[in-house]
Amino acid sequence: MTDPHSIHQDLLQKLVYDALVWSSLHGLVVGDKNNQRSGVVPGVGMVHAPVALLPTSFPESHWKQACELAPIFNELVDRVSLDGKFLQESLSRTKQVDDFTSRLLDIHSKMLEMNKKEDIRLGLHRSDYMLDEQTKLLLQIELNTIASSFAGLSCVVSELHRSLINTYKQLGLDSKRVPINTAVTQFAEALAKAWTEYNNPRAAVLFVVQHKERNMYDQHWFSLLLNEKYPFITTVRKTLGEIDAQGKLQPDGTFIIDGEVIAVIYFRAGYAPTDYPTESEWRARLLLEQSSAVKCPSISYHLVGTKKIQQELAKPDVLERFLDNKDDVAKLRKCFAGLWSLEELNIVKDAIERPELYVMKPQREGGGNNIYGDDVREALLRLQKEETNEDAAYILMQRIFPVVAPTILMRDGTFYKDSAVSELGIYGAYLRNKENIIVNNHAGYLMRTKVSSSNEGGVAAGFAVLDSIYLT
Repeated sequence: MTDPHSIHQDLLQKLVYDALVWSSLHGLVVGDKNNQRSGVVPGVGMVHAPVALLPTSFPESHWKQACELAPIFNELVDRVSLDGKFLQESLSRTKQVDDFTSRLLDIHSKMLEMNKKEDIRLGLHRSDYMLDEQTKLLLQIELNTIASSFAGLSCVVSELHRSLINTYKQLGLDSKRVPINTAVTQFAEALAKAWTEYNNPRAAVLFVVQHKERNMYDQHWFSLLLNEKYPFITTVRKTLGEIDAQGKLQPDGTFIIDGEVIAVIYFRAGYAPTDYPTESEWRARLLLEQSSAVKCPSISYHLVGTKKIQQELAKPDVLERFLDNKDDVAKLRKCFAGLWSLEELNIVKDAIERPELYVMKPQREGGGNNIYGDDVREALLRLQKEETNEDAAYILMQRIFPVVAPTILMRDGTFYKDSAVSELGIYGAYLRNKENIIVNNHAGYLMRTKVSSSNEGGVAAGFAVLDSIYLT
């Protein structure tokens, strides 16, 4: 692609104007954080989603590699989730120092004690990657197994970019090089198929959402598609607090809220400690887990997505415990970055001496939680000095140095030129009923781009913009 920074100023102004109009007309919007009602009342206080003006170049060979990995990761999540002993033991030290992980493990323990069987298993995952400039390897950042966001808006971004490329032929770009993104369609289809497997034509799909959700429009794309393609499926939106106050569990495990039997529970909340401000939210999470509804994700799927499990799976011979196919194991290993526990003293010593080569990660999702640079050294020295078990709350990861490229980013109606790096997320959809695998696909993508001077990468957290890819 040509350097977007070299686009003539007059043309650039037209592109930006048209992109903002298109975004407004096509629902590429989020709630405006400056408006108190923006995350509560739909249609009030909307602003265009933060986006890159044009797509980012990405090698087609690495794009295909990432898509091929998705079904393998889907299967891995399912297999690991079935090994309750592995999950409990791997997270046992983390449990001692991380209250949030401890509470999740307590719910998981209760399900193991009940011998709770999840015959219908639904996973809507996202595996995030960066392309390391030095090695030219596609390396995994993390695997998200709960509330994998932006499947709705990411599809609209790729449409925006194709529209701009087709309108402005003078850019010299080919819109066919921007892959069509089917994430929201495939996620909605997987939810609908899980609803079908539950086998109650009067049951509904429950969206578990955060209070004051400024990213509600990304979620409403699901509801819209479900209503349009599957008009017989009703959707209900509730916070964990509302579920605790209004939900009822029948003796046979049926979960009812607002008079609706719930077939599928789709979590877009519950992944962070801030989602559980009181005991009410924890009661709701346990109540939902005890129900016979299909959980997306179940508590075991949720735990598979923790950083500690990611690090455990990267150890020698651990993948072989869960996957039979040697080629699949090799493909996964190829994308693993270096991952270590803080018990590996030689690695900790190196991270203190060369902190710029490592990232320190806690068991958290959502952006804004990781430790970088000199802060890594300070955090490790503090942990050594205090001699507590707090080191179990973290893992160390090899820092990836992706390609830096000129980009034009748009936020709050303003554009600015900067050097940026990108992270590719590949969605995966998985559905199994007993031994019958119904869905196991890669399901679209999310491209996020951030200024190269920023360490963190969450769009909702304010660090990055939504993007699409231009295959090279």
